[in-house]
Amino acid sequence: MRSFSYIFILSLFLLLPFLGNAQCKNFAKKVCKLELNPYIHDGNFNAAILTEGEDAELFKTFYAGQEYRISVCGSESIPTVEFVVMDVDRKVLYTNAKNNFATSWDFKVEATQQLIIVVKVPTSNDKNTEIQSGCVAIMFGLKTD
Repeated sequence: MRSFSYIFILSLFLLLPFLGNAQCKNFAKKVCKLELNPYIHDGNFNAAILTEGEDAELFKTFYAGQEYRISVCGSESIPTVEFVVMDVDRKVLYTNAKNNFATSWDFKVEATQQLIIVVKVPTSNDKNTEIQSGCVAIMFGLKTD
């Protein structure tokens, strides 16, 4: 009986990261996908659990002549999420920090190119609170006529 308890607890610890990621993808599907309207979702759910002070990068190819919407949202447990869009030379094309931390950006690509999207969860200014973690999702939409 003791070994069963040990195996159960060990299994639970091994599965927790997968359960958290599943919940995060669910958050992306139910909350963030709605922010793409009227753009058509590209079918990918890019979501991860991030902690204050962490950032993540995503590389994505955008095609010439297309109009896109990038939408970034985070769960309520974390501070406002910053996102930056850069070209492959790391030249900043857009940052929501200069746009009142908008959650989406609409743009048209003149030439097919790969862009880098960086999401950052800033550190809270309140030194007396625990460091928070939460889901951050990056969604892409394509405008169709």
